[in-house]
Amino acid sequence: MLVALLVALSVTSTFAADWPWLYGPRRDGTSEQKGLLRTWPAGGPKVLWSAPVGIGFGGPAISGGKVYLLDRDEKVGDTLRVFDFATGKELWSFAYDAPGTFMFPGSRTTPTVDGDRVYTSGPLGDLHAIDTTSRKPVWRKNIWKDFGGDRLPQWAVVQHPLIYGNLLIVAPQTPQAGVVAYDKLTGDLKWKSAALSGTPSYVSPTIVKIGGEDHLAMITASVGRGRNARDGSVTGLDPRTGRVLWTYKGWQNPIPVPQPVDAGDGRLLITGGYGAGTVMIKVAKKADGSFAVTEVFRNAEVGSHTQPPILYKDHFYSHDTVNERTDGLLAMGMDGQVKWKTDTQPPFTRGGAILAEGLLLTTDGNTKLYLVEPDPTGFKALASAEILEAGDNWAPLALADGKLLVRGQKQLKCLQVAP
Repeated sequence: MLVALLVALSVTSTFAADWPWLYGPRRDGTSEQKGLLRTWPAGGPKVLWSAPVGIGFGGPAISGGKVYLLDRDEKVGDTLRVFDFATGKELWSFAYDAPGTFMFPGSRTTPTVDGDRVYTSGPLGDLHAIDTTSRKPVWRKNIWKDFGGDRLPQWAVVQHPLIYGNLLIVAPQTPQAGVVAYDKLTGDLKWKSAALSGTPSYVSPTIVKIGGEDHLAMITASVGRGRNARDGSVTGLDPRTGRVLWTYKGWQNPIPVPQPVDAGDGRLLITGGYGAGTVMIKVAKKADGSFAVTEVFRNAEVGSHTQPPILYKDHFYSHDTVNERTDGLLAMGMDGQVKWKTDTQPPFTRGGAILAEGLLLTTDGNTKLYLVEPDPTGFKALASAEILEAGDNWAPLALADGKLLVRGQKQLKCLQVAP
């Protein structure tokens, strides 16, 4: 009860002005922002400032009038960069040695800000808790090496730190530990789960509601793909202890990236690329206290590659261009039926999205930002504008105080999207 209260208080305190971690205060890509501009000038929303950044896919976090971004130079290592949210001026940075190369180089993750601490997780497994006043690390770990990790995953370690009460939770996905929780202030290990079925994924643990209880949902990757895929899993754990509560092995994806989407009433939407498709499961508590998992629907023709769908009025909106298909932006009902998709008119490829005031702010994964009215009857773009240089601009977005942060492969831009 105390942990749930602390989480609720943390979420409530950040709604007004902050975007303190991946996908915002509720980690579901939704914002309480009001007064969004419904039309834009020809050049798009006003650019308040821009800052040069290295290549990568990690998004920004906003807290206390500051912007936090994990940047990377593969010859040197990782750098936490801190900007003034109002002006874009770089205020300070913290760097550490972590040289190394991997496919799709650059940063991977979004910092997590909680009180006077910012937590970062680098692609080689380096986890830091940094004091925002002293600008020095309070504690540090390596979640890959500390738990027996050997050869790094193909696209490196991708973990967005999750705050739950007094815990910081990440998933090493090594032979010695599936998911672990540290004391967020001291770095003491509070619990670790056994290794989970499957191989390391690029998914971070997330909190979902099952029968009014908090469960920690985690996806692991399959060995192989298609008919030969095996051992992948979706697992529910007790976030207070790491005890495994339930496991679902009916969804196999060799390279899962999007986190599960809490669809309410114990339902979770699981989606991904590489032929995995989409499945909705329902988790329910039985009379003996254990949990049963049933499959609600499966759609092999729908799959979001890098970002989780956004749920709005019983419909999911997601970028479903993957290696196998170019479906663009699409809308799907709670029954798994696709209502519409843009295909390549216009194209949408793995871009970030935020729902605010019943509107979607979404990039196309390349150069454009769109303002879309989410409607199951058809694609309704209210405005669009070229804002980034061409490239794999897939980073999550951040929104606070009427200002949208969009990270490209060369610049971080701050746009005025509400008065």
